[in-house]
Amino acid sequence: MKELVEVIAKALVDHPDDVQVTETEADDEIKVELKVAPSDMGKVIGRKGRIAKAIRSVVKAASTKTEKKVSVEISQI
Repeated sequence: MKELVEVIAKALVDHPDDVQVTETEADDEIKVELKVAPSDMGKVIGRKGRIAKAIRSVVKAASTKTEKKVSVEISQI
């Protein structure tokens, strides 16, 4: 999941070198945290959160094989 979120985020932002993605795995949950530069927050979240929702939908679809709940959190560096 980490690589998927990283590829998507780097394609969207102006500063791809500042993109940081961490993945932590608990019992039945995978938590992916995406950190971007403050100037890129709008590009990752999108108007009315549409891009963030799309990222979460893609990750959810990709996680159906793992049978674990996946959450994506977006924050700035």
